[in-house]
Amino acid sequence: MASQNSSILTRRDVLLGSAGLAAAALCRTPVSASEARLHEISLTCDRALVAMVGSPHPDTEVWCYNGAQPGPEIRVRQGDRLRVRVENRLPQETTVHWHGIRLPNAMDGVPHLTQKPISPGETYTYEFICPDAGTFWYHPHQRSFEQVGRGLYGALIVEEPEAPDVDRDVTWVLSDWRLLKNAAISDDFGNMHDVSHNGRVGNTVTVNGRVRDTFAVRAGERIRLRLINAANARIFGLEFAEHEPTVIALDGQPVEPHTPEGGRVVLGPAMRADIVLDMKASSGKRFTVADRFYRGLHYRLLDLLYSEAEPSSRVGERSPVRLAANPLAEPDLGAAERHQVVMGGGMMGGMRSAMMDGRETDIRTLMHNGLVWAINGIAAKGHAHEPLLSFARGRSYVVELVNDTAWHHPMHLHGHSFRVISRNGTPTPRREWQDTVLLEPRERTEIAFVADNPGDWMFHCHILEHQAGGMMGVFRVS
Repeated sequence: MASQNSSILTRRDVLLGSAGLAAAALCRTPVSASEARLHEISLTCDRALVAMVGSPHPDTEVWCYNGAQPGPEIRVRQGDRLRVRVENRLPQETTVHWHGIRLPNAMDGVPHLTQKPISPGETYTYEFICPDAGTFWYHPHQRSFEQVGRGLYGALIVEEPEAPDVDRDVTWVLSDWRLLKNAAISDDFGNMHDVSHNGRVGNTVTVNGRVRDTFAVRAGERIRLRLINAANARIFGLEFAEHEPTVIALDGQPVEPHTPEGGRVVLGPAMRADIVLDMKASSGKRFTVADRFYRGLHYRLLDLLYSEAEPSSRVGERSPVRLAANPLAEPDLGAAERHQVVMGGGMMGGMRSAMMDGRETDIRTLMHNGLVWAINGIAAKGHAHEPLLSFARGRSYVVELVNDTAWHHPMHLHGHSFRVISRNGTPTPRREWQDTVLLEPRERTEIAFVADNPGDWMFHCHILEHQAGGMMGVFRVS
């Protein structure tokens, strides 16, 4: 199987020590002690120039890891240990959050909650085991609305012990940018219009850090396409003209293979989807991949361009791809304790007050503090505060998420994956495992999980301007 990616880090493989074996057992990894390996890498956060838009436009200054945008693609095997030394050469403090990985709380990368931020000129080392195979990513949690918006993120791919039957394994990191006419990034981060509406939706969309015209394919080949939405706020709804994408994983977790509704793959910010594309057309053909999520704002992302290479002889011979399940604890719905979490605020939300710093505060004062969103009536100011909910370790929970606003919210829970079990009272057909669930305006969604990872975990909207504007809280597992 060939692999096509923007950049993959070289890694050093060594056997795990006894401490690593103990952590592996805790995470219930399916890899034996003799197979577990340590991967040591370094990431440097700095500024760089990239040819994002291309000629005749000048290069764009971005913030990135190791001079690459997106950052280097990290690839490990399921059950392996990852040790990452991060050096900060930016003018701001930063952290690295390993999105979707079920890791120890101290390694989660949340400033002032799980670690002291990495100051300019300082280094910090993260170390954890990757218990689940799948598509994940890494990004800062310090001023993420700006640092992610300037390009600070990368893909983290955890490979299965046995690779599925595909010809190529390809990652597309999707993002958008708010660029000025000279291709520079607009520095209007965190403005109240973005915060109170649908976030910082940009005017330029990239795949792996570049505006693309085509993506070369070969007749008859099968591609595993890993889609990562790294945008601050843009929701993607991708359609593959005259091709039928089969979704095989969501947020890194295997799902019953299926064709998405209407053939459209919808990804809110931070969400991922692994799809299989069988290239059934003939050499020389060209087909558009379009984003049609926002009404009236459709555009062409790129074209699938069939090369003149000899078609694969295996076309039509393959069975559907089905991924093995990851070692997730199944929630006991009959015994589960139930809670409700209500998202409120925003433009057209009607929120008149909320709790801030432990006091009931009127909307004018909230806005003066940059806060216009709340969870259960609390507008979060900073990352560290008293938990919204406290869970007993090892117990099952069902949490009803209520979007009492006029806007979409991709809600992300750190340190856990959850089953999405119902939407507006209707059971979901596949009960998919996710770590980020996209709620439509006024929608109610139930999620279920076992609180088996101890610590204080962030729960927040991954439209990063909404998070900064108060839609953030802590779930405590003890």
